[in-house]
Amino acid sequence: MEPLKHECGVAMIRLRKPLQYYQQKYGTWMYGLDKLYLMMEKQHNRGQEGAGLACLKMKAEAGEEFLFRERALGSQAITEIFSEVHRSFDTVPHHLLTDADYAERCIPYAGEIYMGHLRYSTTGKSGISFVHPFLRRNNWRARNLCLCGNFNMTNMDEVFGCLTTIGQHPRLNADTYVMLEQMGHRLDRESDRLYDLAKQQGLEGMNITRFIEGHIDISNVLEQSTRVWDGGYVVCGITGSGECFSMRDPHGIRPAFWYADDEVMVLASERPVIQTAFNLSVDDIRELLPGQAIMMNQAGELRLKQILPEQERKACSFERIYFSRGSDRDIYRERKALGRQLVQPILQAIDGDLDHTVFSYIPNTAEAAFFGMTEGLDYYKNEQRISRILSLGHAPSAEELRTIFGDHVRREKVAWKDIKLRTFITESNTRNDLAAHVYDITYGSLRENTDNLVVIDDSIVRGTTLRESIIRILSRLNPKRLVIVSSAPQIRYPDYYGIDISRMQEFIAFRAAIALLKENGMTSLIKDVCLDCRQQLTLPKAQMRNAVKRIYEPFSSEQIAAKMVQLLRIPSVTTDIRIVFQTLEGLHHACPDHSGDWYFSGDYPTPGGVRKVNEAFIEYIEESQILNQPLPLCEK
Repeated sequence: MEPLKHECGVAMIRLRKPLQYYQQKYGTWMYGLDKLYLMMEKQHNRGQEGAGLACLKMKAEAGEEFLFRERALGSQAITEIFSEVHRSFDTVPHHLLTDADYAERCIPYAGEIYMGHLRYSTTGKSGISFVHPFLRRNNWRARNLCLCGNFNMTNMDEVFGCLTTIGQHPRLNADTYVMLEQMGHRLDRESDRLYDLAKQQGLEGMNITRFIEGHIDISNVLEQSTRVWDGGYVVCGITGSGECFSMRDPHGIRPAFWYADDEVMVLASERPVIQTAFNLSVDDIRELLPGQAIMMNQAGELRLKQILPEQERKACSFERIYFSRGSDRDIYRERKALGRQLVQPILQAIDGDLDHTVFSYIPNTAEAAFFGMTEGLDYYKNEQRISRILSLGHAPSAEELRTIFGDHVRREKVAWKDIKLRTFITESNTRNDLAAHVYDITYGSLRENTDNLVVIDDSIVRGTTLRESIIRILSRLNPKRLVIVSSAPQIRYPDYYGIDISRMQEFIAFRAAIALLKENGMTSLIKDVCLDCRQQLTLPKAQMRNAVKRIYEPFSSEQIAAKMVQLLRIPSVTTDIRIVFQTLEGLHHACPDHSGDWYFSGDYPTPGGVRKVNEAFIEYIEESQILNQPLPLCEK
């Protein structure tokens, strides 16, 4: 219902031929730059707070810039940064602008490696200084590092401590900056290793520099840096001497796909992006494995290496439900499967009355689930028809068949995404009235006070849009019963690996559970859970467990859903309302290769996630003062 923000998208292109090759074959040396633009636009859904790109020119001479970067803020950032790049070509004479050899030597952003990033903040930190890529400069080309990623780390304090322990003084405590300095330090040590090796071989002067630049092993940098990381990540980087790389976290939480041929090596957060940009089939593209890095050195040699041991695969299921574009072959099938699996609970919610029910969806991400839901209902309807025909006991007449096949599952588009609510209106009553018009409805699409209305959405998180917009506007159709269907299970826990839901009180399911505890005289359990959370924080990280799970244990999913309806109902709406959720079992059946479900189940794949959920509950208790009394501190 509410648009969730996602921690970014990445795109990387490494050209494996001289620019002259692309000029001759494709009519422009800007082939790589143009492809990067297309890949970033195709992932615009992944970040609308900012964007950035970096370019490495491998053949620049001393005294010439070799590593270029451009960044911008806002939903139009992609257009802005590429416009700025092209403005840098304005002073180049036309005949030279089409000269690939000249471009390779002299024109900005005419390089062999391109890296793009789309940003959604999950940390609350905003501004151009937090927009990727991050850049660490040095006069030694091999020590330059440019970094971007789709990630959120849960233990940056620990990584920060590793840097200060060795004597560094980082200027920021943002995860990307800390990771940049940490990896930069390891890159310096890799350069030092090669310097010593070059000296042992009797090399001098520029020969040492060339030796270092030609032998940097970025896997050494990754192995030393990532061993202390905790989180979900896909990190991409470029060194000044011409290495590019990308690495995925050992649980495979964040997605990454790649393709390589004799012309290019490309990587992106979503598979269809590469398919569309390079006109490829699904089978041409490979997924970067958990804990694996893809690297290409200065000479253009591609290498895959397992940097960290692969752990239990916990690929983010929300990528399949919501974040990734539905044009991916497998995601489209999975979203339809999520819808099909909801047929039986929907039938229960409408008391089996298909003849007086209209089915629809909330645009636009729930459309595929809607198709799956209605296909499942069609199958159910066909089974009913078969039973009716068989029960006749005789060959049906044409008129009987017309009667049997005359009824069908009724589909309508009742909701239309109309406007984006602006935030300059502060008066709550006026603001809520405006929010109610985010969607428009198709008047006359159902029979008032006679038909049920079933609408499916991808998820229900905070409930704000559901309360202030969806329920308000759909109730104007005067359905006999309004059934809101979520293709995702109840979101009960924060995410710490890249989604902007990190506070307990944000979740309508959590607020419903707390309300039920109060109503049932179980406030003592809230206190016990808080004490348990504090106790967990005193344990070694490998022994910690998610104590917040106990908040939900006394109640069924149906009880929590019923309480959610009470919390979401507004006085002016008298329509009977039900909410139907996907089950965890249904989710895993539909998305078997993406078992990361911590926001639903509370089963965090890393110790950092477990620690943070316990901290989040303590923070909630302290902020809400729900217990109206101080809690004793646990002894360490």
